[in-house]
Amino acid sequence: MVDESSLPLVDDGGDDDDAIAAAQAAIADVRARLAEAPAEVVVANHVMGLYELGAIHLSADPPDLRSAALAIDAVACLVEGLGDRLGEDASTFRDALANIRLAFVQIGSSAG
Repeated sequence: MVDESSLPLVDDGGDDDDAIAAAQAAIADVRARLAEAPAEVVVANHVMGLYELGAIHLSADPPDLRSAALAIDAVACLVEGLGDRLGEDASTFRDALANIRLAFVQIGSSAG
């Protein structure tokens, strides 16, 4: 007679299937909410994220000018490339871009 308590447990995959189904449902929910948002709002959020990334690299000790430049250039591509298509905040983004470019030059000059 075989003692079943000594046999290795076999995972029937139920937990994995449940986790995959939950992840797929979460992704579907995010996609649905994203589809409902105006594109300029989503793009604006990315502009702000890139701006913040540039600011973080500029404020590092020592400043990471290479990484900051990449983030600032990405902001510029969106702000200058899309212009007023960014919606009512387009002028605010242009001002923010000018300010972070100025900060880059100032920090770059003081860093040597």
